[in-house]
Amino acid sequence: MRSRRVKLLLVLAAVLLVAAGGWVVSTRLRSPADEAALRTPPKPSLVTAPVERRKLVSTVVVAGTMEYGSPLPVTLAGVVGGSDTAQRATRAPQPGRVKEGGVLMEVNGRPVFAFTGKVPMHRTLAPGAKGSDVRQLQRALRKLGFGAPRTGVFDQATVAAVRKFYARRGYEAQQPTLEQRQQLDTLRKAVQAAEETLLTQRKELDRGHDVVPLKLKLDNAKQDLREAEKALATAEEQEYTPEDEAKLEAAAAAVRAAEEKVLAAEQELAAALTQPTPAATTTPAPQPTPVDTSLLDLKLANARADLASARAALSRAREEARLARAKRLTELRKAVRVAEEAHASAEQALRQARELSPVRLKVANAKRDLSAARALLAEFSRTHGTTIPPGEVVFLPKLPARLHKAGVKAGELVDKAFATVTSSSFVVSGSVDVTESDLLKEGLTAEIETESGRKLPGTVTAVGDKAELAAEDKPQQQEEEGPLSSEPVLITPDSMKGLKGLSGATVTVRITVGATDKPVLVVPVAAVITAADGRPRVQVEVAPDQTKEVEVRTGLTADGKVEVTGDLEEGDRVVVNSA
Repeated sequence: MRSRRVKLLLVLAAVLLVAAGGWVVSTRLRSPADEAALRTPPKPSLVTAPVERRKLVSTVVVAGTMEYGSPLPVTLAGVVGGSDTAQRATRAPQPGRVKEGGVLMEVNGRPVFAFTGKVPMHRTLAPGAKGSDVRQLQRALRKLGFGAPRTGVFDQATVAAVRKFYARRGYEAQQPTLEQRQQLDTLRKAVQAAEETLLTQRKELDRGHDVVPLKLKLDNAKQDLREAEKALATAEEQEYTPEDEAKLEAAAAAVRAAEEKVLAAEQELAAALTQPTPAATTTPAPQPTPVDTSLLDLKLANARADLASARAALSRAREEARLARAKRLTELRKAVRVAEEAHASAEQALRQARELSPVRLKVANAKRDLSAARALLAEFSRTHGTTIPPGEVVFLPKLPARLHKAGVKAGELVDKAFATVTSSSFVVSGSVDVTESDLLKEGLTAEIETESGRKLPGTVTAVGDKAELAAEDKPQQQEEEGPLSSEPVLITPDSMKGLKGLSGATVTVRITVGATDKPVLVVPVAAVITAADGRPRVQVEVAPDQTKEVEVRTGLTADGKVEVTGDLEEGDRVVVNSA
């Protein structure tokens, strides 16, 4: 019974195995017609994309580094202190904040201060120095409260402000060195020696017997000239001499007396000619007896003749006085001329005598030596006093700043840039391909993304040559790699808050170079074709496998999409590629 069941199962398994093998074989075997149908390519169809309505934003991506901006290597403009000894750092510069009037480092125990200014330190500022560098130093000292003037001259008021500033910082302003003090003393002694020599030679010249008579003659000529000029001046001030005035007064008195006599004679004659008027009566008045006035007439005529004579005498006296004054002035002027000639002759004779004297040459040389010694002393004294050596001040364009990197250590010679100073603001420096640099310009908005995903707003501040790249080894890289195909770009964060920990971090910046004001119709860039007439068009699907061309105007392009306007609506499908 059991054997029958086993046989039945074996037969059933064999049947199933045969059936399965037949099915497999049937699926693998095809007729030639079926094989040809399977190898025929599918019917061509269109690849389309929908017309969308959305805002487009075009960006340029920049990989950059966050760091402090405006790096500036700082060097000394000259020696620190008053001597030319080796410049060795005794206190190295320390990275950190640099403020107005701060000490950057010490060289040979002397400070190197930082001040705000665009004119670099280039000389020793000594008393009497003038210029824009002095003016910006005065401005910095006033800002710090040391009351320097605004003259642009390193005067005594500026010296006082400098001394106070140094003392407040714990230093002494640079005073003349021992060598300079010795040089000043030497120059003073040279002036004294030249003065003594000149005095000695003048005494020798004055004691010369050959010029003593000539000097006496010149002195007498000077005295005569003074007296002649004084007499002339006195005569010109007086109109008449006392004698002439007496004569004129006597003549005038005679005229007045004659005038009185004429008046008296006229009165007597008038009285004689005047008869009293008789009283009115009935008796006829007797006829008046004629008066004899011949004597009175004669007397009046004589008085008038005397008056005329007196007046003529007065006129003659005046004319004589005028002529006498003119003659006197002429004689006095002649005397002055004679005295002048005598003085000139005496002076010339003395000058010629002295020029011929050997001592005269010594006096002339002594004068020249004294003049030269005084000029040297004045020039040295003008700059002698409190000074600022060229290496003790560094003018930086803007303060406060940040000392980013020290270039020397304590004990090293300072013969190169001793530090790199940056601004206290952060910037992102990077570069873009030259094909994209034309899209960038100053003022474009940007988004700065850190490695942690933090996003910060920023602004493009420089592109191309104007960009101050923060990478200090950039010029070396360009020399090693040759001309670059990229342009530098500088982006400044809108806020510096919380960026201190990101110094040196790599960031990604997306700069918005264009955006639409509102949602617009967009299609894939590959959907726009240019016809033979040069106008852009798209192919719009109107039915399965059927299209029509629609002329469009293109706008902003971003992310593979392009803005279009024309006979299109949102949802239309445009041909991207035909298969």
